[in-house]
Amino acid sequence: VQLQASGGGVVQAGDSLRLSCAASGRNLRSYVVAWFRQAPGEEREFVAAVRRSQGHTYYADSVKGRFTISRDAAENTVYLQMNSLKPEDTAVYYCAKGGDFMGTMTGAYEYDTWGQGTLVTVSS
Repeated sequence: VQLQASGGGVVQAGDSLRLSCAASGRNLRSYVVAWFRQAPGEEREFVAAVRRSQGHTYYADSVKGRFTISRDAAENTVYLQMNSLKPEDTAVYYCAKGGDFMGTMTGAYEYDTWGQGTLVTVSS
């Protein structure tokens, strides 16, 4: 499977963006899919994940209530709707497909396929 992340851009604080993660080669519905982000000089951090069964979602505390992860099975795409963006949300955002065995879903090591990243810049 290959993942293609898109939708990043430059916005002002308080604005919204929707990121897309389109998959090719395999259907994503059988896998956990997550978004991570990495700011300059920082470690890659977990943002949100959606489970394969029933679509349960999980969020980092820093984005809870502002970001929403969802999947469109028909389009084989996972989205990250980001509202009320803050300057500290500035980062390269990556989507990732989970491996066959998942634990907390928040560790980058649990994901075996990554998209190329899309840059989100939020100005104050």
